[in-house]
Amino acid sequence: MTRRWKPPRGRLEQGQRGQYRDDGMPAQLPHLVTVSGQDGPGIAERLFAALGELGIDVRDVGQVRVHGRLLLCVEIAGLATSGRATLQEAIATRLGGDVVTVSVVPLLEVEDASERDQFLVTVLAPEIGAATLEGVSGRIARCDGNIERIVRLSAYPVHCYEFAVAGGDLDLLRRALADEAVRREVDIAVQVDGLHRRAKHLIVLDADSTLLQGEVIDLLAEECGCGAQVTAVTQAAMAGEIDFEEALRHRVRLLAGLDQPALDRVRASLLLAPGARTLVRTLRRLGYETAIVSGGFTQVIGPLAAELEIEHLAANELEMIDGVLTGEVVGPIVDRVGKAEALVRFAAAAGVPQSRTIAVGDGANDLDMLAAAGLGIAFNAKPLVRQAADTALSVPYLDAILFLLGISRDEVETADQLEQAGRR
Repeated sequence: MTRRWKPPRGRLEQGQRGQYRDDGMPAQLPHLVTVSGQDGPGIAERLFAALGELGIDVRDVGQVRVHGRLLLCVEIAGLATSGRATLQEAIATRLGGDVVTVSVVPLLEVEDASERDQFLVTVLAPEIGAATLEGVSGRIARCDGNIERIVRLSAYPVHCYEFAVAGGDLDLLRRALADEAVRREVDIAVQVDGLHRRAKHLIVLDADSTLLQGEVIDLLAEECGCGAQVTAVTQAAMAGEIDFEEALRHRVRLLAGLDQPALDRVRASLLLAPGARTLVRTLRRLGYETAIVSGGFTQVIGPLAAELEIEHLAANELEMIDGVLTGEVVGPIVDRVGKAEALVRFAAAAGVPQSRTIAVGDGANDLDMLAAAGLGIAFNAKPLVRQAADTALSVPYLDAILFLLGISRDEVETADQLEQAGRR
């Protein structure tokens, strides 16, 4: 909330040469010192030296540098009107050799961030132009949100901007920005900001068509020569004619007789989604834990999870006798409900509260898992799943999830370079 100081009588007027004269205002007010212009070494040092010499009390500092241009703002404690000119002259003298502009103005608004909700709005698309930024900014403003910071997180392979927003209502922002996302054909996520964002998370990934390109059971069916029959059952399940468990058991029976070498060939043919290795590698560096929760099969997905150093895995197990599939599944089926239960179980094992879990999936059997997570992400998903999830990604790069955690492309690449240098 912003509290505006209002004098009972009088006004603050700007006179010649930018000087202010007071009428009915307190003897002292907090002021904002602003230094802007071409950046150079030692500007902040000399500014604070000038403030220190005059015994000025610094309350807050903010600095931004964009393409060599500097904006440095310092909030200082109460300053008498008569002291403004002296302060500005002292700073200008200290910065005399720099191509910058200095201003000292009274603050008539006192911000109290503790009384405002803080949100993060992430906008992601192959290209983000001025019209999109206008639309997003306008929606935020009409929801009574105030944009406090905009940061570019990535310029390739997709563009991504993060808006820090103070004020507004979470549900209202999400609805308004969801409409804008459809209008602009971009992805927009709205999250609550706070310390929890920097804490340890658990990231739970579906396998088929999320972590992996394609469906494992289709690859197995091709090896077995029953691709058409498996596809027919899959389509019946998608049409709601049979439920997931019945469809899975039916398809697995068609795989009876498939041997271990065939499973090995399928495992070797798996293709990860673009950015999958980058995502998992970066999450591991951050100390996050990862999990695969899949309706697929441990014999195929297990070795991949081990290769990627993914800590948790829940998937169905195919029964094998003498190195040959029997056409049956061992143990409980990992279905829609089972996926959500696995997320809860893995979060407890990782010591992570459910509110700090992120689930990523594309199909209807992921809906319960997406709902159970602190943040449910629909990844190139069907319309029903996109509507139900907290946010949706329509780009093909799985590592775009990192941007929703506030991690920039530059940070990822710098970490990769440092790791490679350490291996030399």
